Amino acid sequence: MKYYVVDAFAQSVFGGNPAGICVLEKPLPTETMQMIATENNLSETAFVYKNGFGNYDLRWFTPKAEIDLCGHATLGTAYVICHFVDPDVEKMAFSTLSGILTVKRKENRFEMDFPSRMPEKITITQEMIDAIGVKPKEAYLSRDLVLVFDDEKNVEKLNPDFQKVFELEVGLGLVVTAKGTRYDFVSRCFYPKLGVNEDPVTGSAHSSLIPLWAEKLEKNSLVAKQVSKRGGVLTCCNVGERVEIGGEAILYLQGEIYI
Repeated sequence: MKYYVVDAFAQSVFGGNPAGICVLEKPLPTETMQMIATENNLSETAFVYKNGFGNYDLRWFTPKAEIDLCGHATLGTAYVICHFVDPDVEKMAFSTLSGILTVKRKENRFEMDFPSRMPEKITITQEMIDAIGVKPKEAYLSRDLVLVFDDEKNVEKLNPDFQKVFELEVGLGLVVTAKGTRYDFVSRCFYPKLGVNEDPVTGSAHSSLIPLWAEKLEKNSLVAKQVSKRGGVLTCCNVGERVEIGGEAILYLQGEIYI
């Protein structure tokens, strides 16, 4: 099968978040896709299968498990389709575990339409404090545990204990966030339960971060920065039950997988 690695939410290679994209000529067993994702050892490997012009089946796998939603690998898949599968396509519809996700191409940018997952406020526990080494201002829960800080410097300097993050009873991942200075808000994302200690840029986490910060900042159009070592910028829009997430991508690798 054709295989690509795309740096998503990046304008140049070695930035953003690398995603593996496998273009399938026929559906594969789940076990095979998981073994490929484990072999690739990227935070996400996407498997896309064409169901007609502009319509595709899409699944995402971490090195340890299938996941129900992934932003950067969806962006990377859209990039691959527009450049190598259907060059004339401008709007793509992906059938996924999270329903139909659409992506629009606008020159070098891609705009993704994702479900909104407003997190619910929960009580801060000692377990959370022990995992990150400092007490947050607030705690929220959706798919991920979201911890809010007063100062973006706390987010940038955070040094979690990944074993304790792994042992947290709530949340698939741990997301830490704060209001930004240059950007509306900043974040970092940790997923040791999925074999990824820190994810460089996490589109799916913004399904929760966008409605949360839209409410806090009383604005629906936002620009976010994930302040990991590689980093990435996301344009965000809160539109009720959906969120729109935009970014650029660039090709790092093109090859073939033999199984």
